[in-house]
Formats: sequence, C-alpha cells, structure tokens
Amino acid sequence: MIASSKRLPSAAVAAAGVSPQFQQSGFAVIAGVLAAEECAEIARRMPSSGDPGGRHLLEADWCVAIAAAIRRHPRVAELIPPDYVAAQCLWFEKSVSTNWLVALHQDLGIPVAARSADPALAGWSEKQGVLHVQPPVELLEQLIAIRLHLDDCDAGDGPLRVVPGSHQLGRLDPEAASRCRAERGEVACVAARGSVMAMRPLLLHASSRATGDSQRRVLHFLFGPRGLPHGLRWRYVA
Repeated sequence: MIASSKRLPSAAVAAAGVSPQFQQSGFAVIAGVLAAEECAEIARRMPSSGDPGGRHLLEADWCVAIAAAIRRHPRVAELIPPDYVAAQCLWFEKSVSTNWLVALHQDLGIPVAARSADPALAGWSEKQGVLHVQPPVELLEQLIAIRLHLDDCDAGDGPLRVVPGSHQLGRLDPEAASRCRAERGEVACVAARGSVMAMRPLLLHASSRATGDSQRRVLHFLFGPRGLPHGLRWRYVA
C-alpha cells in the first residue's frame, strides 16, 4: 500500500526543471513527448495475440526512429547525454488478458552481444534469445530507462510504484529493499498517453495488477554509453 504521508503529488513529479528532480529522486514523468496519433500508430505495430511483451524491437527501423524522436524532445534531452545510444527496447502490455504484478526490485541486467570472462561480471542469463549480464554498480548508475506510455496510465492501470532516491543506495538485497520502501514510502507514477517516465535502473520499483478493463502498453527503452567496460558490447546499438 502506498504511504500517503510520503507520496509526492503528481504536480511535483512532472514539474518544470526535470533534471534536478531526476538527479535527486531517480525518476521523472514528462508529458506530451509524443502525440496521441503517434502513439496509436506505434500501438498498431505491436502484437495483438495476448503476448505481454517482447525484447527484440530495436532490430526494427521503426523502433530505432522512435528512440531518436523521444530523445529529441527538449526535456528528455536534458537527461540523456548526446553520446549515449539506445541499447534496448522492451514491450510491455498489461490488460485484462495479460495482467500481472511485479515485486519490488531493481533492474540489474543489460543485453550484451557476447560473454566476457571478466570476474566483475555476474548473473549471466538468456532471455528470449538475448544474452544478459549484471555489470558492476558503477555502470548501472550511468544508465537511463525511458518508458513511453501508449495509453493513459492511472492508479488502477498497474502503474510503476517507485521508492524516491533509492537509486543512490547501490545494489540492495531483498531485506534492505523492503526496509528502504518502509522508510521512504512509494510514488505511483501515473502518466497520460504520449508521456514518458524516465528512471534510473537502480531505482526500486514495483507494480500491481491492473483493475477493471484497462490497457497499459509501454515501450521501455534503455540508454547508455556507447562503449562498455569489462570487455562487453551492447547487443543492439541505435
């Protein structure tokens, strides 16, 4: 349950001067990045078979073009260094037929082209044919996720709930993560269609199941430095 005494009002989340707020809290909601018509066109390209998500979207030219359009928006451009690349795009659809909840966690894995024997790397895995690894915190701290909302996402639509400032605490085990949420409270990141939510991957976040007959479709982009340490290379670069 969201601690109302610690919850930031929506106006504060989307207020002007996004960079300072982003640095402090680890997230920001930016309205009006794409028009409703653009969101509808993107949605028509998405699977309609009840598949809740996908990981290979940056293989498509249209997805690369969307990443470029998003980062050209002035308030998004404040957050993403000009030499960063888009390295991942995930598709999430939460609806009556594809409904789920996500427990409190941090995003620790990144998609890479090949394995490296560097001992600083851990947690190798494969997801839908894409190799992932957990790099050191120093790299994760540099990354920026941009979530494009193709639908209105209100409190009943299973929005992300985030723990402000938790991205500054490094990698947290489950006990420390729960304690952090209890101490800091949560913010429900509601967003209108065409908005983006920017966040640091180390920010603690969770989401509940959607209620009613809503639909929440999101493109989740990951941006980071073109060159990676520890002998790593991105799987995709856009």
